[in-house]
Amino acid sequence: MYKKTAVAQAVSLALAAIALAQPALAQEAVSGAPIQRVEITGSSIKRASAETASPVQIITAADLAKSGKGTVAEYLQTLTADGAGSLPTGFGNGFAAGSTAISLRGLGATSTLVLLNGRRMAPFARADDGQKSFTDLSTVPMEAVERIEILKDGASSTYGADAIAGVVNIILKKNYQGLTAKVELGESRYRDGETQKASVTWGKGDLDTDGYNVLVSAELYQNNELLNKDRADRAWIGHGDIRPWGYPLATQFAAGDVRGGVAGATPTGAIRNPLTNAYEYLPGCSTFSTSVQPVPANGCVWHADQFRSMQPQINGGNLYARGTKIISSDLQVYAEAGYSRRDTAFTLTPASITPTIAFPPNATFPTGVKNFGSGAGTTIVLAANHPQNPYGVPVRVRYSAFDVGASTRSADNAFSRFVVGVKGNKFGWDFDAGYVHSQSTLDLAYSNMLNMNVVAAALGNPASPYFPYYIGTQAGKNPASLYAAMVTTATSHSVTKLDIVDFKASREFFQLPGGALGVAVGAEHRREKLDNPSLSGTLDGSINSSYVAAKGDTNVSAVFVEVAAPVLKTVELSAAARYDKYANFSATTPKVGAKWTPVRTFALRGTYSEGFRAPGPAEAGVDSQSTGTATARDPIRCPNGTPAPGASTNDCSASIAAVKVGNPNLSPEKSKGATLGLVWDPLNNTSLSLDAWKIKRSNEINPLPYSEAAALPTAVRSDNNLVVNGVVIPNSGTLLISKAPYRNSSYTEIKGVDLDIKQRFGLGSYGRGTVGLTWTHIASWMRAESETVKYQFAGTHGNCDTSNCAGTPKDKISMVAGWDWNALNVTATANYRSDMKNVLFVGDVCASKLANGADAPNGCKLASFTTIDLSARYNLTKNIQLFGSINNLFDKIAPLDPLTYGGLSYNPMDASGAIGRYFKAGARYSF
Repeated sequence: MYKKTAVAQAVSLALAAIALAQPALAQEAVSGAPIQRVEITGSSIKRASAETASPVQIITAADLAKSGKGTVAEYLQTLTADGAGSLPTGFGNGFAAGSTAISLRGLGATSTLVLLNGRRMAPFARADDGQKSFTDLSTVPMEAVERIEILKDGASSTYGADAIAGVVNIILKKNYQGLTAKVELGESRYRDGETQKASVTWGKGDLDTDGYNVLVSAELYQNNELLNKDRADRAWIGHGDIRPWGYPLATQFAAGDVRGGVAGATPTGAIRNPLTNAYEYLPGCSTFSTSVQPVPANGCVWHADQFRSMQPQINGGNLYARGTKIISSDLQVYAEAGYSRRDTAFTLTPASITPTIAFPPNATFPTGVKNFGSGAGTTIVLAANHPQNPYGVPVRVRYSAFDVGASTRSADNAFSRFVVGVKGNKFGWDFDAGYVHSQSTLDLAYSNMLNMNVVAAALGNPASPYFPYYIGTQAGKNPASLYAAMVTTATSHSVTKLDIVDFKASREFFQLPGGALGVAVGAEHRREKLDNPSLSGTLDGSINSSYVAAKGDTNVSAVFVEVAAPVLKTVELSAAARYDKYANFSATTPKVGAKWTPVRTFALRGTYSEGFRAPGPAEAGVDSQSTGTATARDPIRCPNGTPAPGASTNDCSASIAAVKVGNPNLSPEKSKGATLGLVWDPLNNTSLSLDAWKIKRSNEINPLPYSEAAALPTAVRSDNNLVVNGVVIPNSGTLLISKAPYRNSSYTEIKGVDLDIKQRFGLGSYGRGTVGLTWTHIASWMRAESETVKYQFAGTHGNCDTSNCAGTPKDKISMVAGWDWNALNVTATANYRSDMKNVLFVGDVCASKLANGADAPNGCKLASFTTIDLSARYNLTKNIQLFGSINNLFDKIAPLDPLTYGGLSYNPMDASGAIGRYFKAGARYSF
């Protein structure tokens, strides 16, 4: 039987006090009693003596079950510490579609380190925004989770890169015995969006009595696709056309004739009169578009909700196994193996035949951009003798290929992980050594893409075997051979690999007045590889999609040391330092912490840490390039928030594309973080913690802000230049694409406060009740591009350069109330986010306008949003449990949000208010 000595246990507990969550150190005492915010004496909640110097939030398996959430990611994205840059399931038009991620403090998923059992996992095989590597949370089997520890300050001193905003350590079961089978079904109140999930978890052997344990957990799940048009009667939810709520026609989800004389992609086809340069629309709009037309028989408008998914079709499964064998009283071996498969499909809009696309420059196209709408040598035209051209000369054409159909993006992700290790005690040292191999693959398939060479020839070259390509209502004349040549499925196969060898050891040394000095040391070598080729056909601009690729590998060697010093019975000091060696740079990251407990029910604590994030392959690789899109104001066509003469309101809230190219000369990002807080048990059944925190991330790796890049002369624009007093202003046409290379430039500084309160009530013969409240307040979220150019995002809709433009609310609150009575548990959870000014940053003009020119929404304020979820569990017998939940109990509708591009007219943070009331029910059998 393997047991630690009392000395070793004391060291482990001391190290736990500084929240350095290594498996052999602070994640758990070997006795199995984790240092966490739980009841430790009878019916009281006494946390002051158990809290660490660092603020740590503990989520137990029971918390997950009571929440009614279906996945680990779904639960973590309700945390008040989660912010902008979080990746929800429904973000289908993002780079990393098909994945899920958490973004602590709104610093992006790439600055949140996610661990499984204290060790890293291979990142998702495609970087978010074409830039940011992150860990996909959907690979974690929820039924195998024992607890999740959220370390809310930096931990680069223990783990190295990426822990700037904090650490999410998901700890799976290690000594489970028995069998648990679970089935769960769900659907919305609209009788759609169905989910099905089944899981089995089996464990055998007790480590203490049998000397071994084997655990196997498997789960299968399916989520049915939900389209935006399925919510057509849910106020503005899912609507691309928000004119009924006072908005103008020209919004980001409208297409066709929306710019006042500059035709967009339209399903009928529009051709430009060579005498007037005005576009004239072919007939038949009502055949294709479901949108109300602004002017009868003139133009054709359509909206994205006619096609686009709200939630994707998902089919997946997770398999996890762990085995542990006690070799002797001071030695054990263990192994873990995991496999996850997740196939995701999103429906998007039909392709335009006149896109502007970017790719690596070549001899023919030294700019690396093809503008099929108005570019020199690339403009798509209708030949003079095309049957649908009445003018007898080649003319420009605009067309959205409804005849080809909507595009579907399939993202099939497979994740595998293998760990083998040995741990024990030798020469007075507790040690843990292991090897990890982890791999993530991603197969992308984008259907109904266009071969642009065939499109150009079929419309404009009479000598082509595919000429003429009939558009709009006459597309039925086209032969199958044309579509066979013109329509393609673009694919790519991406792989990330991670290999780690690590060693950690800890022991006690001499006695201090408060106890023994604890010391831990460790070393690690890590190799990361990424091969993310672009979609087929994008290398030279042959299809209607820009080039997005990243490639690179990294070797890292590191050593670290930690010290826990109980210098007095009431004072604990801790320190840690780590040295990381990369090929092009090295980093030394320290951390110090202190905790003072003058009485058993009260403690003061604080930490200071430094961290870093190494440039990822997508940022630093010489073969890396991506083109991203974000919502921004065109500074040329919409100066000071007002459309210039000849421009439209769409130029004031446009989807701006930017080419971003890898830069091998980048330096790592650096951070400094500090926390100061208290833990207090003022009453027998009451406890609270209050922590102020500050993080400054400097030398940030960012492209030039989209709005600033749009003002540069390198920006690619259409040739519909503005005319003032009869004089044409050069390079003032509709913005198509900008150049925004990566650089080390800005810094971000965030300040805030976390409050956590727990209260327990005795209800006599009616059981007991508990209430918990977690509140995160962001006092400042400031990004500085220079000493003179600074953007304050706290309480605003920015930063829109990050994923899905979800905004930065100042306050997020989660309140949980539970009632236990005999075999019944009922839990209600209220989630609140505060309102946000609909500006891109503090002091900016309103980002959205109504058709009458008034600030929108609600005078330029996105309303706050609160939902309540209810769940119940009932133990029918000793072995059978019935459970159910209602998400968004009162069916609250998410506020109208015209700015975000993560959801159609609703904020992705408010997705439950878009889907509507959702029911789940299931049963669990265990013995």
